[in-house]
Amino acid sequence: MVMRQTGCTEVTHSNHRVVILGAGFGGLFAAQGLARSKADLTLVDRHNYHLFQPLLYQVATAGLAPSDVAWPIRSILSRQKNAIVLLDEVQGIAIDRHEVLLKSGNLPFDYLVVATGSTHSYFGHEDWAGTAPGLKTVDDATMIRRRLLTAFEQAEMSMDETERQQLLRFVIVGGGATGVELAGTIAELAHRTLARDFRRIDPRQATITLVEAGPRLLPFVSESSSGYAQKALQRLGVEVRLGTPVSHCDASGVLIGSEFVASRTVIWAAGVAASPVAHWLNAECDRAGRVLVQPDLSIAADPHIFVIGDAAAVKTETGQSVPGIAPAAKQQGRYVAKQIARKIAGNNTQETFRYRHAGYMATIGRRSAVIEINSLKIRGWLAWWIWGVAHIYFLVGVPSPMVVSIRWLWEYLTYRRGARLITGK
Repeated sequence: MVMRQTGCTEVTHSNHRVVILGAGFGGLFAAQGLARSKADLTLVDRHNYHLFQPLLYQVATAGLAPSDVAWPIRSILSRQKNAIVLLDEVQGIAIDRHEVLLKSGNLPFDYLVVATGSTHSYFGHEDWAGTAPGLKTVDDATMIRRRLLTAFEQAEMSMDETERQQLLRFVIVGGGATGVELAGTIAELAHRTLARDFRRIDPRQATITLVEAGPRLLPFVSESSSGYAQKALQRLGVEVRLGTPVSHCDASGVLIGSEFVASRTVIWAAGVAASPVAHWLNAECDRAGRVLVQPDLSIAADPHIFVIGDAAAVKTETGQSVPGIAPAAKQQGRYVAKQIARKIAGNNTQETFRYRHAGYMATIGRRSAVIEINSLKIRGWLAWWIWGVAHIYFLVGVPSPMVVSIRWLWEYLTYRRGARLITGK
């Protein structure tokens, strides 16, 4: 029997101690996969909620409330008797002592799963973060929503035409799924939802510019689907800039190549970097900071420590990188849970992780999307509905799917976006 102390709480353990850091898709699915194992499980996260990140852009563009895409971790695991949830922050990991260093104290473990995800990458220009926020958390989403809606309010009050144009120009940096989804939804917000809400300005005159340093949008799909996405955005009135990176960014706008674009609202969707897991574990990592893991997702220094999700650099059997998407993190979470349960049961047979690619999805506004599953390509209105059904189906939390379905149906029929609240400072 083992006693361990965390902060002011003392817990008695008679089973193997499993600690999971992060309650994203990977961490949550790992926790649920260990529900029937002989493990005392502790899940640590600095937030008290699990976030359905694929729909976070809907919060940023006033389509959904934060509570529609996030659900309390304690509620999700309330029936899992072997699970303890701690609201805490990781300071480091002592591998030799098998302890996680938290703000509140040290947390010992027998098995550790690190699923702390990723953060924004500004490619060496971290000073741009204050000007061009990224979209990773609920706080990011509500801040972006505040900036978007405030821009229209300030434009309504401004008597200077040049200032109005700057306020009504929105720049999104990055042509991946997040950038494409944001650009299309902001265009609809300006050109349809807010079209009749103002008297001094016409929101339909707003300009949305999407900047991608690479040669095309959505580089993870085929060229034909990428071209379709670009044309769909242009039909919504989005200006697409390809092949030229942003070289400077400040409160007055961005420099795209040699051209300065004046804008008061810039959103960053161009890159991600792993959380400081490699530093905590003193492990080898790739350029994005993701830990280079073994075939069973453990680290080379300790077979009892696993890294999954966006924090890990995982290769497929053909040598390709496993994409940093929700289905991949879920599969890794389930796999690691199975591996730990087998080891606890005395079965030390090593099984290599095999990723099963379920395809890619990206939505472009309210009536269009692209879906690619192996050689199957679906685009347009049908793809949008499939995308919506799939995302609602995978929402965590019992009442959320029904609530989100009703709100989306209402928005689809009326173009109204009910979460247009300017909150915070």
